[in-house]
Amino acid sequence: MLSGLMNFLRACFRPRSDQYSHTSLDTGGRQDGLLWYKDTGQHVNGEFSMAVVQANNLLEDQSQLESGCLSLNELGPYGTFVGVYDGHGGPETSRFINEHLFQHLKRFTSEQQTMSVDVIRKAYQATEEGFLSLVTKQWPMKPQIAAVGSCCLVGVICGGTLYVANLGDSRAVLGRAVKATGEVLAIQLSAEHNVCIESVRQELQSLHPDDSQIVVLKYNVWRVKGLIQVSRSIGDVYLKKAEFNREPLYSKFRLREPLKRPILSADPSISVHQLQPHDQFVIFASDGLWEHLSNQEAVDIVQNHPRSGSARRLVKTALKEAANKREMRYSDLKKIDRGVRRHFHDDITVIVVFLDSNLVSRASSVKGPNLSVKGGGVNLRPNILAPCATPTEAGST
Repeated sequence: MLSGLMNFLRACFRPRSDQYSHTSLDTGGRQDGLLWYKDTGQHVNGEFSMAVVQANNLLEDQSQLESGCLSLNELGPYGTFVGVYDGHGGPETSRFINEHLFQHLKRFTSEQQTMSVDVIRKAYQATEEGFLSLVTKQWPMKPQIAAVGSCCLVGVICGGTLYVANLGDSRAVLGRAVKATGEVLAIQLSAEHNVCIESVRQELQSLHPDDSQIVVLKYNVWRVKGLIQVSRSIGDVYLKKAEFNREPLYSKFRLREPLKRPILSADPSISVHQLQPHDQFVIFASDGLWEHLSNQEAVDIVQNHPRSGSARRLVKTALKEAANKREMRYSDLKKIDRGVRRHFHDDITVIVVFLDSNLVSRASSVKGPNLSVKGGGVNLRPNILAPCATPTEAGST
């Protein structure tokens, strides 16, 4: 009986690869250890491929692909929505975005009866305000949620137009064919907000001319106030609202001087692209991919292989590169469990959206079937997620 009890306790508190769910998740996704993937699927503008590999003890990356109606009523418009949400400090913010951002976008699209930059900006703002409300509610019991945040990359394809919105350092890269040479060139569509970029540091310094320590080089890495690398995000309210930069927040997050105005912003950079027949695909990915692959390397991998499994292939290439950097074999890296794995690479999320020019050029009023796929991670029992919030709690308002 004692041995049976010990086996039970080991199963609860020392999750191994045999505890990971290998059953299909969401809409046809599959699990292979710490890797979740959906090799191929159909959205209203073409095909897609998704993959997520977990490194953190709790998956901080969240992602989704929504295809079909982009409003609350069936009158449309119709299109494809892609979201990659790279959380930091915990999973609560990225989970919240995954539950709420697309719903806000549908609401504002319904109100304006069209897709637009304004609709997307309002959806981001409503999501930020919603998470602030959640922090306010949970602050007395769980003050550390004030130091949780997320990058937020969104792509919307509607009526032949691609909108790309971004907070933080995830990235969207277009693969565009060049007729004359047959090459497919990588074109970065998203603007990034990481203070390793000199122009981002200059932007912060111009916004805070009275603060010589607004950006600090710490352990050879540029950080905002010596704390965080991104200058724009959802959440991270401890750097936006003075009432959340005080005890009982951990001292390492508290500023020495009073917070006079927000340091971080939730205002996304949004670009608009009229899609052309030679635009082949778009790679949406968290920075975990781009740490190991250049834009052109990623585009070449997608272009030079079958479409099915494109996202999984990109993730595996990044993992092999991470292993090489540590002078170890990929097969040995795969044996390292979540948590410890974070010392070798970050959570990585990749969504490759292929563009069928015949479908893209159709009017946004052309109906397509509704599809919703959310990127998965290790499927663990709820008690293993403690002490962090469960997805239901983190997604509530």
